[in-house]
Amino acid sequence: MSHTFKVWDTSIRFMKAFLFFIFYFLITAAHAQYAPQAGLPGSTAISASSSVFVGWATQCNVQRGFMNIADTSLGYASSGDSSLAIGPADGYAVSLGDSGISVVTFTHPIYNGGGPDFAVFENGFLNTSNDSQAFLELAFVEVSSDGVNYFRFPATSLTQFNTQLGNPDYVTASNLNNLAGKYIAMYGTPFDLDELSGIPGLDVNNVTHVRLIDVVGDINGHSSHDSAGRVINDPYPTAFPSGGFDLDAVGLINEVGITEVKTLPGNVSVTVFPNPATDNIFVSIKGAMPGGLNATLTSVTGNILQQSVSPGNGSAISVAQYPAGMYYLVLCDANGNKWVEKVTKR
Repeated sequence: MSHTFKVWDTSIRFMKAFLFFIFYFLITAAHAQYAPQAGLPGSTAISASSSVFVGWATQCNVQRGFMNIADTSLGYASSGDSSLAIGPADGYAVSLGDSGISVVTFTHPIYNGGGPDFAVFENGFLNTSNDSQAFLELAFVEVSSDGVNYFRFPATSLTQFNTQLGNPDYVTASNLNNLAGKYIAMYGTPFDLDELSGIPGLDVNNVTHVRLIDVVGDINGHSSHDSAGRVINDPYPTAFPSGGFDLDAVGLINEVGITEVKTLPGNVSVTVFPNPATDNIFVSIKGAMPGGLNATLTSVTGNILQQSVSPGNGSAISVAQYPAGMYYLVLCDANGNKWVEKVTKR
């Protein structure tokens, strides 16, 4: 009896420990937070007007999904066309429908640089009574370096999936990660190829295709799942021509062969040094520049960190106060011409 009791006691303790682990995991996951909606502190949303973009999608092919995958008699989504996803974000989009697919390509491939490498724009809109929430239609993001084999960014959705979100219910951006459509219109959701580094069959320094696949937000029979197997809940059904993920644009931050934006007059050149830097960066200007240059230091998400009016030749710009990482120094002349340099802070 004593031996049996010890075995039983050990089993009970093991079961308690196991249940505690599961409970702890669920609680931790439920309270995990990602970057919040555009405009809130800590957001990674990148404005469409940000100088970090060096290029945009140049071709787009769309395979439409149904307006309602549970009622195919309604037909396919039809709002917009593929041309609306080419070029800079402008608020006009092509609707993919339930499980619809879009593949975009570029003049030059994307490479894995410092920080995010590209961003995807959708046309969601804010909840006017709660700026942390918005009407969002989501999509998985996959990339390819050969146009045949695609690899998906590990998506996360911590939105509850006990109650179906309808139209127009709102989603909290801080519950989402690596899902296109996380941010409202004119703000791109960034993606970092470093997260996919080392995957056989993918060259993260030569990404030629980006594929967007609409997330069906149905929590029941037609559900989509994140990388941990959780059901993704977003507004469903959206049974109208503009239903499903709406692709506005794909902006490139790191494009092969294009490392800076330089459109100053031909007789003017700029050198920024040292790069990487620890405390200060210096600006050296060669050539005549009437009126000088205005300098703006931004984060990779386009947030302005500091500005300097007409820095002289050899001017120092302090970066000592910022965390290690990638930044952009935007130099602009009186006519609006720009010179953009990526700056690394060590």
